[in-house]
Amino acid sequence: MTALGTGGPSGGVPPAGSRHVLAEALGAIRAGAFLLDESGRILAANAPAEGILGWSALELVGRDAHDLLHRDRHGDPTPRARCALRHAMLAGRTAQGAGEWAQRGDGTLLALSWMATPCVPTAASAAALVVFHPVGESLPLPSGEPAAAGPLSELERLALLAETTTALTSTLDVDEALRRLVGLVVPRLADWAVIDLITEQDEVWRTAVVHAKGDALVHEEQLEGPMPPIPAESGMPLSRALRGESSALAGPEMYQGPPDSGVAVEQRRLFEVTGMHSAAIAPIRGLREILGVLTLGRSERPESFTGADVALLEDITRRAGLALANARLYQRQRKVAETMQRHLLPQLPDVPGLGITARYLPAPDASHVGGDWYDAFKLSDGVLALVIGDVVGHDLEAAAGMAQLRNMLRAYAWSQTEPPSRIVDWLDQASQHIAEVSMATLAFGRLTVQDDGRSELTWTNAGHPPPLLVTREGVARYLTDAHGVLLGLGAHRIAVRRTDATAELPPGSTLLLYTDGLIEAPGRSLDDGLERLRRHAASLAHRPLESFADELLQRARPPQNDDDVALLALRIPD
Repeated sequence: MTALGTGGPSGGVPPAGSRHVLAEALGAIRAGAFLLDESGRILAANAPAEGILGWSALELVGRDAHDLLHRDRHGDPTPRARCALRHAMLAGRTAQGAGEWAQRGDGTLLALSWMATPCVPTAASAAALVVFHPVGESLPLPSGEPAAAGPLSELERLALLAETTTALTSTLDVDEALRRLVGLVVPRLADWAVIDLITEQDEVWRTAVVHAKGDALVHEEQLEGPMPPIPAESGMPLSRALRGESSALAGPEMYQGPPDSGVAVEQRRLFEVTGMHSAAIAPIRGLREILGVLTLGRSERPESFTGADVALLEDITRRAGLALANARLYQRQRKVAETMQRHLLPQLPDVPGLGITARYLPAPDASHVGGDWYDAFKLSDGVLALVIGDVVGHDLEAAAGMAQLRNMLRAYAWSQTEPPSRIVDWLDQASQHIAEVSMATLAFGRLTVQDDGRSELTWTNAGHPPPLLVTREGVARYLTDAHGVLLGLGAHRIAVRRTDATAELPPGSTLLLYTDGLIEAPGRSLDDGLERLRRHAASLAHRPLESFADELLQRARPPQNDDDVALLALRIPD
């Protein structure tokens, strides 16, 4: 049973004479009836009310009807904010409802159908007349699982909101957040869920039209896609929600007249195709903007949405808005980071007869930039310089340090025709004073072509995984010579001399330079990673170079990898 007010008598219990007059007036009503004052306390009740509710008139009069009677279908007290009668009386209008639950004097529950109408104020301060009758049998307080249909209890409502918060804030992927949102509301609250998102270009995109089909959620793809622009003046429910003005209840009848906008045309089509007879619509609000609209629809369930459903939907969309705003912010930051990374990584030179390609994969859970880099460029003497490097870390600071080292190395290598070890020594000394890099590894080499056509690589290695050479027959070996300390340890101060090594690269062979993200994984030894890479590279020796690089990344990269991966591959001409 619903009730008015917030508790506490407004004028006290009426005197005995007034109660008698009120009781006689109610006696003419065959259904259960009582009068309420403005605070929701019972002023008088008739005999049918006593029989239906299992309370005597003396026990009812003076009591707050809401506190005494109003329960949800599980026997839990119903919040006053969800009291339909209170909403109607505050608006000064007649209202009716079905499926409200009252707790009888013996503790059982009874489903009631009711109608309430405001009263003209009297000496007894009567504010509302409530007439009711049972629509079901008396039920014991439930102790098992709640039924699937019907309104949510307050406990279920709070559990749903908590689940919504947890599910949506645990992902920073917009598509995944939307998928979870749909799964939370269908079929628990509705047969259909429709999500209209406003893009960063202020366009509307119907991202999802989903309905429950058995245990599966099915997309109606013909209803998804671009939407007409948001109308500035339309008073239709979806248009108002897209402008962030209000939530609303809607039905197909609202869209039967001449459409006032393209959005109205799409809404008419939505109701026709889905068969929805009732819909609840609420804006999805971000911190400073409207992100879109969530619409819940019912086609199979006979009951229509109510104002209480809209209030719950608004609670859900409020949480969804915060989660989507965070996900969009993350995606914008990631896009900026990826753009920065693309500009930091170089364009590879075109060397006649030589195959050359590179790949870069960012760390999956980082900011999508990092300290891994590759480089290849022609030197002043016509030799091709090759570099693979890794600055400690995989964040913006590592990416900035990587850019500094790369540019310094290019300058030294271009201006000084010296062995790779001397170039890296100068880079090491300078980086400690100029570059904002704590530690880094790299392998730097010079690829020369001799007069007889033989290709040779001269290189030095500053703490980096060794290059891998794979012949066209599939024989793979690591170039482990000239291995020295990494940058940042001050090799010149600890009297550690860097060395160079030279190896011939056979015709048709493939040289692979890579970073440790391709071989390292938690719980696995470095030797295991190196052997895994060697075997996969050998098996792919016959592949064209682009296919070789793609397949190698797919096969050799550890599944638990949480680091950046860069590789540079060269194919020596036959």
